[in-house]
Amino acid sequence: MEIDMGADVRFPHLGIVIDSLGKTINIGNFSIAYYGIVIALGMVAGFFMASWQATRLGQDKDIYLDLALWDIIFAIIGARLYYVIFSWDYYGKHPMEILNTRGGGMAIYGGVIAGVLTTFIFAKVKKLSFFDLTDAACGGLLVGQIFGRWGNFFNREAFGGYTDNLFAMQLKRSQVRAGDMTKDVLKHLVNIDGIQYIQVHPTFLYELLWNIGVLAVVLLWTKKRKYKGQLFLIYLCGYGLGRCWIEGLRTDQLKFFGTQIAISQILSAVLFLGAAGILLWKAVKAKREKNAQESIVKD
Repeated sequence: MEIDMGADVRFPHLGIVIDSLGKTINIGNFSIAYYGIVIALGMVAGFFMASWQATRLGQDKDIYLDLALWDIIFAIIGARLYYVIFSWDYYGKHPMEILNTRGGGMAIYGGVIAGVLTTFIFAKVKKLSFFDLTDAACGGLLVGQIFGRWGNFFNREAFGGYTDNLFAMQLKRSQVRAGDMTKDVLKHLVNIDGIQYIQVHPTFLYELLWNIGVLAVVLLWTKKRKYKGQLFLIYLCGYGLGRCWIEGLRTDQLKFFGTQIAISQILSAVLFLGAAGILLWKAVKAKREKNAQESIVKD
């Protein structure tokens, strides 16, 4: 395939070229970011997934409209707060930018944390099982996360360091935020017909594909659920594991105050280890109880 030298995005080893990839759609004098459109579509698709999962789990799917409305509102607030808090070096000097979300600046973990807390309060108020709700909702959350990574693609963000592997992605340097480009990335600039490109890991794509895999596991295990909360634990375990190694590749990591510790990577590791530990403990406990019952029957 002949490569267009002026392409916005290129995957050179896969022979994929995207000549023009806009960031906004203009309607008259009003512009709408593709990022926002993708996020909105993800919310709608996530709601339908959660409702479908609720039906498969024998729950009343109608309650998920109310839950989704509250979760979406506070998840957006939480995602922005998380990003602002761990980017305070910038926002402390530019407080007027805190409410400017048009260019991105949302952290999924902030949204997840806020969504889980909102779901917990919702369950208490409605006298419902929190773990029943999260078992159905985690499928919807994964769908939302999958859509969200496409938003990162349109924004030319959430990519990794330099690589020359099969999936290497080239982006025009002029279309990428300067703060997202590390010294190592800038060392390996690709010059094509006078246009400079960075060549990086498409970590948005890695996480998107990983989340599809986690979603498949959650959906396949739904009918095999042994106890309330099991699907949610599988989500936390699977997502935490994938995000932990993918986060290590990214150039835009949010760091813990005054350190070089990637907060989302640490949080991912904690989620993975904690969820995996509980899943294992539950499995061992169930096995022991089964063996004890079989022993009583034999006696």
